[in-house]
Amino acid sequence: MAEPQPLPVNARFQDDFVTQLVVIMANDDMNQVAEKVAHHVVGKRLPKRDAGMEVSYEGRKLPAAMTVADAGIGPFQNIFVTWAKEQPK
Repeated sequence: MAEPQPLPVNARFQDDFVTQLVVIMANDDMNQVAEKVAHHVVGKRLPKRDAGMEVSYEGRKLPAAMTVADAGIGPFQNIFVTWAKEQPK
């Protein structure tokens, strides 16, 4: 099996005004992708929240356990990270 490849993607975090080039790995799941994007934004330009995060690609929210390779995200594609909505109780 080949080594996972790094992929540079254009990423934007909800309510941030900056699109960033973030390097993710093909075997990262969407939780890892969200954390890598948030690292550059949350606590710097945006306040921290006690909430999960979701990744969207091509207009669809991706399952947390899905990998970058499974989602079909390629180099320099655009991804969007948002705060997860609270589940109704």
